[in-house]
Amino acid sequence: MNTLNVRRLHLVPALFLLFIAAAIVPQTSQAETQKLVLVAGKPSHPPRMHEFNAGVQLLANSLKDVEDLDVEVVLNGWPKDEAVFENADAVVFYMDGGGRHEIVQEEGRRLKMIDEWAKNGVGLGFMHYGVEVLTDQAGEEMKRWIGGHYEHQFSCNPIWEPTFAVFPDHPVTSGVQPFQANDEWYFNMRFLSGMAGNEAKEIDGVQFQPILLAKPSDDVRDGPYVYPRGPYDHIQASAGRAEAMMWVVERPDGGRGFGFTGGHFHDNWGIEDYRKVVLNALVWTAKGNVPEDGIQSTVSEEQLDQNLDPKKPRKKK
Repeated sequence: MNTLNVRRLHLVPALFLLFIAAAIVPQTSQAETQKLVLVAGKPSHPPRMHEFNAGVQLLANSLKDVEDLDVEVVLNGWPKDEAVFENADAVVFYMDGGGRHEIVQEEGRRLKMIDEWAKNGVGLGFMHYGVEVLTDQAGEEMKRWIGGHYEHQFSCNPIWEPTFAVFPDHPVTSGVQPFQANDEWYFNMRFLSGMAGNEAKEIDGVQFQPILLAKPSDDVRDGPYVYPRGPYDHIQASAGRAEAMMWVVERPDGGRGFGFTGGHFHDNWGIEDYRKVVLNALVWTAKGNVPEDGIQSTVSEEQLDQNLDPKKPRKKK
């Protein structure tokens, strides 16, 4: 056997071993792309309020430069083609809630579908009216998925202008500076295990973290609320307590979730830090990377006017 052939025989098993090693080592050089689905509800309320369709499109546009994030937008309620949900890392609902919530339709079929997503680690988010469900319809599910929900006449919904000045150390607060926003900020949510929701806690494996906290004044607690007008004795009894108006969870199934009670007035998306904390939450819930300075975006007056639902002007009283 000549020398050349010996070298070739030694080379073949060496190449084979290199091939096997390459096959079993994760290809870390190629980043995984996360898929985020934003579902907007049907038109609701007077102009520039509950502008779900315009809101999700604005948020999607604000995320267009985020690397390794694929954003799908669903307009006007539950999609006719549910294939949009396939391989989603997170699904976020911005829509009307209560007894007509999109997630409770079809005699529980949709609830069961979403519950299966959650069991498989899919992130879930609910914004503004979308955080409200009837307790006997989806209360337990919402507490499992995102840690809490709005409960009629237990929670309240005044229009007020809190100042958010102190933030926890969390990816969702990255780059967020103190801000104020006049909105229909719900509070006194029905949280896991009856907790107030203004402190970080672990309950049954769920890591709960409040994100936006503020103390309503006595006047805010006294109402009037949007509906029913109030005041409610139990809301007044908690005077001086900080309330959570945005929170996040990490679930034992590996999924993440968040609730955001603002989002009533469309023009608030023009406030940089208001928008940033939500954009951060969207990316984080989909298990994307939130930069140290948060998700950067700009929104012009022209952009705020785009994609608004055709609505009749509000009647003057």
